[in-house]
Amino acid sequence: MREQVIQAILEHKIIAIVRGAEEGKVPKIAQALYDGGIHLMEVTFNQKDPDSFVNTQNAIRNSIARMGDQMLIGAGTVTCVSLVEAAKEAGAQYIVSPDTDEDVIRRTVELGMVSLPGAYTATEAKKAHNAGADFVKLFPCIEGAPAYLKALCAPLSNIRFLAVGGVNADNCAAFMKAGACGVGVGGCLVNKEWVAQERYDLITAEAQKFVKNINVK
Repeated sequence: MREQVIQAILEHKIIAIVRGAEEGKVPKIAQALYDGGIHLMEVTFNQKDPDSFVNTQNAIRNSIARMGDQMLIGAGTVTCVSLVEAAKEAGAQYIVSPDTDEDVIRRTVELGMVSLPGAYTATEAKKAHNAGADFVKLFPCIEGAPAYLKALCAPLSNIRFLAVGGVNADNCAAFMKAGACGVGVGGCLVNKEWVAQERYDLITAEAQKFVKNINVK
């Protein structure tokens, strides 16, 4: 299963990040994303509110129940081993973190999930890769990030990078050209106002734009 998830990330390239949405709306968001051509979704844990962790688990579990094998669903903002285990219990297929934590990476792989830790420097990226990360999430992607990513990829060509933070439909292809294997996209795709208004059609339309643009030469 791990290899299937890795290949799906390489094939579909876009991971939609769902952050702060009500538990009951997350499966609807998943459907809207899928209708727009996106096959990968990350549901994040809110580190400010540990009481909400169970809601995140439920959102992951219920989204998987709705989407079946049409979409691969992972957990995001996973910062400790206990959250890796909570995500696994909910059925998550991959683990995304904002940082490089070797214990989190190793436990993720031990439990049969795909590991996508965050890193910004060459040292962090190499540390993550050596610990067993399947991909390294370049985060955050701030001004000049495509050029920075290209510079990282030159000496670290053995590491599969994803670009996350600051990625939008207009610049996603630039990250791919710079050497990224894929991108993670949050608020400009799963827009909080659209979710609040239940305008899932707008999420679908934006997803279609990302899918169209991601491989533009």
